[in-house]
Amino acid sequence: MTAACAGETAPELLGTLAADHATGALSTESGIFYLSAGHIVHVESAYSPDLGDLLTRSGTVAPAGWWDAVERAGARHRVGRQLVDSGRLTTGALELCHLGALFDAAYFALAHDGATLRFRPGAAHWLGTVRPVPVAAVLDESRRRRDLLHRIWPDPAVDTAPLTRVPGTGPAGLPPRRARTLAQVDGARTAAQIAAALAHRTFHTLVELRRLAAGGLVTPAPPPPATPVHAVPDAGGAAWDEPDTALLRRLLDALEAL
Repeated sequence: MTAACAGETAPELLGTLAADHATGALSTESGIFYLSAGHIVHVESAYSPDLGDLLTRSGTVAPAGWWDAVERAGARHRVGRQLVDSGRLTTGALELCHLGALFDAAYFALAHDGATLRFRPGAAHWLGTVRPVPVAAVLDESRRRRDLLHRIWPDPAVDTAPLTRVPGTGPAGLPPRRARTLAQVDGARTAAQIAAALAHRTFHTLVELRRLAAGGLVTPAPPPPATPVHAVPDAGGAAWDEPDTALLRRLLDALEAL
């Protein structure tokens, strides 16, 4: 059963679930926390590349090998174990990649927790438990990341909006990693899409993007012009809106990430 949780913030509710040694999935506006016995075992967010993207885009695991593990072990919630048992990853490499993806997604899931939280008791993620993390550690790390990013550049819109380059600027004199990040800014990609294209963890990409914003090189792209409303012939004067294809693409990317 899914229970709506009103009146508490996501950090407060996570603290309650940890104290209760709860198992299940807590959904916020922009992410899902999976808990087992009060510890966080996985986090997903549409604003952050998932573990599969990070492993396959970096070449650590071949796409065919990743999907083979999902097919063989997903229903048993043992995809992580299957990757190790099949020799595609060492335990240490899996834990390191998983923790990076978990903390990245938790930052976004807590930054935009929304007014309504929902908890599904007993729900488990198909990846399975890799290394449980105490709730307090996740909350502390998310606060540390938020504070660090705020010191670099205080506008959080850089984290989620499509980004564009400021006219008349270029990569001259930038460190190599920042220059590679700037090269991916095209007016349509978000930080998560840029991180996925580079096969980098989201937080590292956010640091570079906020530094680029602080240097006046990138800025959130302006919203697309309003779509005109057209009357439909022979429909009694009713009107319809042309679909915003860019918005639909972003929604599709978000759904695929989830």
